[in-house]
Amino acid sequence: MPTRQPIVCVLGHVDTGKTLLLDKIRKTSVQSREAGGITQHIGASFFPVDTLKQLVGPLLSMVKGEIEIPGLLVIDTPGHEAFTNLRKRGGSVADIAILVIDILRGFEAQTHESIEILKARKTPFLVAANKIDRIPGWNSYPDTPFLKSYKMQGRYVKEDLDNRIYDIIGTFSRLGFNADRFDQMKDFTKTVAIVPTSAKTGEGVTELLMVLVGLTQQYLKKRLQTTEGPAKGTVLEVKEEPGLGLTINAVIYDGILHKDDLIVAGGKERPVVTRIRAILVPKALDEIRDPRNSFSSVSSVYAAAGIKIVAPDLEGALAGAPLYGVSHSEDLEKYTRLVREEIERIRITTDIDGVVLKADTLGSLEAIAESLKRNDVPIRLADIGDVSKRDVTEADVVKEHEPFYGVVLAFNIKILPDAQEEAEIKSIQIFRENIIYRLMDDYLLWLKNQREKELEQEFEKLVTPGKIRIMEGYVFRRTKPAIVGVEILAGRIKPKHRLVRAKDGKEVGEVLQIQEKGKALSEAQQGMQVAVSIDKPLVGRHIFESDMLFVKVPERHAKVLLTTFMDRLTMEEQEALNEYVNIMRKKMPFWAA
Repeated sequence: MPTRQPIVCVLGHVDTGKTLLLDKIRKTSVQSREAGGITQHIGASFFPVDTLKQLVGPLLSMVKGEIEIPGLLVIDTPGHEAFTNLRKRGGSVADIAILVIDILRGFEAQTHESIEILKARKTPFLVAANKIDRIPGWNSYPDTPFLKSYKMQGRYVKEDLDNRIYDIIGTFSRLGFNADRFDQMKDFTKTVAIVPTSAKTGEGVTELLMVLVGLTQQYLKKRLQTTEGPAKGTVLEVKEEPGLGLTINAVIYDGILHKDDLIVAGGKERPVVTRIRAILVPKALDEIRDPRNSFSSVSSVYAAAGIKIVAPDLEGALAGAPLYGVSHSEDLEKYTRLVREEIERIRITTDIDGVVLKADTLGSLEAIAESLKRNDVPIRLADIGDVSKRDVTEADVVKEHEPFYGVVLAFNIKILPDAQEEAEIKSIQIFRENIIYRLMDDYLLWLKNQREKELEQEFEKLVTPGKIRIMEGYVFRRTKPAIVGVEILAGRIKPKHRLVRAKDGKEVGEVLQIQEKGKALSEAQQGMQVAVSIDKPLVGRHIFESDMLFVKVPERHAKVLLTTFMDRLTMEEQEALNEYVNIMRKKMPFWAA
């Protein structure tokens, strides 16, 4: 069986230096031209065996002197948590992964998430502990192997680096993994290798590649054997190319694809069935997503390969969809069914009340939908294409009974003029971004603020607990109305609040007015001593000096406070509420239950 080059996937938290690390090897700079400086679409680069020999040459003895694999095909996958599915797409075809960790920041949200994906996919990985050049006092020696550079550092700098590596090892240990620095390891099958690197200066990059090549050669031989049958792959991007028309960028991970082959790929309305006119490959060491030089045309490709397919009738083909080569026409129905089922699974099943989601590719649609589900946000409609008037109308229908979900989320697409107009008339929020995690963050922050505002309004309407004590020697008037001096022990009292006695829960009257030093107040809070007038009681018969009184909290309010708003009450208010509930339950056992 022929051995194919391993497909390598790069994962990690946002801004850890994933693309820069690849650039260091690739010497092209995709990073600076990407939106937000973060890789958006899955790209692939092929590193041929000669390049690997050149890079790893001096260290070849450590991998027994020979490079047996035909090269590496690296998929550069974005690293923010919203990209889960894009990464899974990268992860699912990847044989091995490089997990990039910022050595100064250690484990971050997406580091944990990347490990979850790798575990779920059973994908082996090694760690690039990146940005060693940022360690205080580190002297950089550009493009030098890490071990050589490390030897030339001062004692305290070495200690600092060692401690940071130990921290990473400790976190892995808590997650159930053995990990160690690559040069201190005996068994690469059971231990995760950590290679300290600097994408900026190139230090440690040769060792990273060496460990990567060594691991794939030793442990993935079986997996890297390819079949002779028709090709299987994933569509990475559908792209208009000058002079070529609509083309597909894809990664082929098994089988052989020939020029003139019939292919089936996932499409917007239905599976796309077409015959290949040309297979284009980027020149070695260039990036399929952003090539500097033109492509070379080939008559066939073996897995694994990052390719561009030129064919008629590609309208509607979807990025993120499966792609199959069809050898016999009788297989066409089988593959068409396979593709249709997979697309229907991704096209989101919809809730009646939920957000309207529009995106540019199947991958981003799936990634955002996953992220929304993780945050318990329902989806009414999820599709590919620009925001239309119909989408705004759909959001408006939702807004009537679920105002927080009556919005449109638009990723990397246009808002059509009539949709914009309709949104302004109907006051529908449209969140539009070309960086997935920002779209998610913007909407979730808005959602949190809206919910907070609503809760605030609801809380404002409630009668909250208050506990007061009638002070001795401060009876100013015995009745009609009774005027007494009180100390607020917990919570607050306001005019119109009704008061009950602590000893038996009996209502004694309503607060008419609160005064402090002759000035009327709209409320009195804990710690204050004020004069209050109460309409009904007679001091000496219904109320007495030193009596404890509680604000009468209606049962419905007490229930809502107990279930929803306890965290908004102070400790003293919580205690007062619990005391008050117990008083009421002596009369009615299930009060506010």
